[in-house]
Amino acid sequence: MNKRKFFLKMITSSLMRRRSRMLVALLAIAVGATILSGLVTIYYDVPRQMGAQFRNYGANMIFVSSSGDAEFTPEAAERAVAGIDASELVGYAPYRYETVLIHEQPLVAAGTDLAGAKATSPYWYIDGAWPAADGEMLVGNERAELLGLSVGDTVTVIYSTEQDEADEAGVTAEASLDMKVCGILETGGSEEEYIYLSMEDMERLTGNEGKLDLAELSISAPGEKLQSYAERISEAVPEISARLIKRVTESESTVLTKLQALVLLVTIVVLLLTMICVATTMTAVVTERRKEIGLRKALGASDREIIGEFMGEGLLLGGIGGLIGAGLGFAFAQMVSVNVFSSSISFQFWLIPVTILVSVAVTGLACLMPVRSATEVDPALVLKGE
Repeated sequence: MNKRKFFLKMITSSLMRRRSRMLVALLAIAVGATILSGLVTIYYDVPRQMGAQFRNYGANMIFVSSSGDAEFTPEAAERAVAGIDASELVGYAPYRYETVLIHEQPLVAAGTDLAGAKATSPYWYIDGAWPAADGEMLVGNERAELLGLSVGDTVTVIYSTEQDEADEAGVTAEASLDMKVCGILETGGSEEEYIYLSMEDMERLTGNEGKLDLAELSISAPGEKLQSYAERISEAVPEISARLIKRVTESESTVLTKLQALVLLVTIVVLLLTMICVATTMTAVVTERRKEIGLRKALGASDREIIGEFMGEGLLLGGIGGLIGAGLGFAFAQMVSVNVFSSSISFQFWLIPVTILVSVAVTGLACLMPVRSATEVDPALVLKGE
């Protein structure tokens, strides 16, 4: 039997003889490793999870015209959108605003890509249904109350423009569309002051194509990357100025920073508690084995050999506890993610060796003081029973 096998057999036999004490230490290490693995998994997955949650609060970037005419073309907007990673683009909704008449009341109509608006504004509550065909529209709650409209009503939407420049007589041109109210929009905000129809219906009504007033985008990316996107788009597409909606992006960055700091703090506290528990257990083991240590030293064992045995026991416990904790940590992180964010996470294989190494390191540090006291045992005093 070579020295390594003999050493391994010696420390495993020592652990088995003190199963109850070592089980406590192993349990402490496993719990610490579980929290470490789980919280680190959550730490790295939090930006994605929180980003998905914040996307429920609306767009975080808008496109506006970079010139004074406050309009830009759909083609320019499409070029700008092409500069964003498709995997990060949650939704894109262009908007064009015009004043129309319903029941002789002037209202602001917003023409948009309704599917895009649904993706960028998932917080909108619709009493009824989203428009699914031409000739259907949403009406903001305030405007519905003003006009006495309800879901299922059909109204005539009139668009008029004075042709002073085209006609010296100042003839007023009018166009109209019969639209069905398929939903009432309730948000508690300014969105309730508009009516919403598809961009195609808006172009049929006004007869004008090729202009947008703004576009809203929902992008799942951290604040630094959003800022980078905005700068690149504004430079690459001169007609457009890309701007971040600071109340959304700053809130997201603040929450993420505080949450990650909390996760880091909890991890450090748990590791410190693990060290204390392991150190206490190893101190008790050293005290219990004082006679054995004294006898070995009397027979010629060096301090290095005694330190090696105790450190070997501690590091073996650290490795086993780290391996157990790596698996349990993923289960813990998965449970937290499902219950808090309602989505699952992927297993990070690199966390297995990291968790084991950290557990071994923490256990080794915890064993330093008890092992040092083991080398201070005086064989003469111990063997005399003092």
